[in-house]
Amino acid sequence: MPIKSLRLAVGLALIASTAAYAQSYPTKSITVIVPFAAGGPTDTVARLVAQSMSKTLNQQVIVENVGGAGGTIGAARVAKADPDGYTLLLHHIGHSTAPSLYRKLSFNAIDGFEPIGLITDVPMTFVARKDFPAKDFKELVSYVKANKAKVTYANAGVGSASHLCGMLFMSAIDTELTTVPYKGTGPAMNDLLGGQVDFMCDQTTNTTSQIKSGKIKAYAVTTKNRVPSLPDIPTTAEAGLGTFEVAVWHGMYAPKGTPKPVVDTVAKALQAALKDSNVKQRFGELGTEPVAENRATPEAHRAFLKAEIEKWSPIIKKAGVYAD
Repeated sequence: MPIKSLRLAVGLALIASTAAYAQSYPTKSITVIVPFAAGGPTDTVARLVAQSMSKTLNQQVIVENVGGAGGTIGAARVAKADPDGYTLLLHHIGHSTAPSLYRKLSFNAIDGFEPIGLITDVPMTFVARKDFPAKDFKELVSYVKANKAKVTYANAGVGSASHLCGMLFMSAIDTELTTVPYKGTGPAMNDLLGGQVDFMCDQTTNTTSQIKSGKIKAYAVTTKNRVPSLPDIPTTAEAGLGTFEVAVWHGMYAPKGTPKPVVDTVAKALQAALKDSNVKQRFGELGTEPVAENRATPEAHRAFLKAEIEKWSPIIKKAGVYAD
């Protein structure tokens, strides 16, 4: 057989094989890696979505927590996984900041993955220990500026959403604070509840219940508009911090090379999950909502990720914050 004909035959065989594989996918359980600790805000989003996707895909979608190094350990594991659709990643905004924050990454945030779709934009809240002196956000800023390094700001580690929010806050008020990094939002919140640290900026998915129970003080939300589930809390703009705005977006990824039909199948299951009444209700209770349908696609997700990497790169470079 001529070489040209042989190549054509091999190519057609591969196409047929991929199509057949995609038609049968999935035939076993799927693992979604969350690169942060269990019980945190990203874990909450993942478990809600996974439960709904399980029904659509007729296979169990299992969430596995692989934390550490600002989410890069879990992301690296997915980047190196077999591109067969059975190992996925659910990450947040930190996936777009890792290329700038980490001098050495074992993966490429864009080229190492197949984006599946965006999931939700979660507002953040400035909260403090219950007995923190400041009565409102304006007083919080004044207190922080007056006491500077004496004030402790908790975050979930380099590259976490709470770390990014704190970095922007310190830049906005031109004041350096004593930051206290934790291995996840859960332990950071525990110490805030116990009064071991002064304040933090964290996602509504992790703060709403604590705010409503009166266990912590809430000062402002970091979005343009107030959060329906927390109507009495002003935005940072209303509270006097100008154009300060941070929303923590979440997205799902497959390893690079995952067949397009498989990516499309997962994307459709994700889109169905975002229309699930239970998911929408739970998101609403946590102060967020699913993204619009046109953002929950592989194409929209890839374009958005590129734009976010370009947005954060100069901000992180100016702050001079890096991790090995």
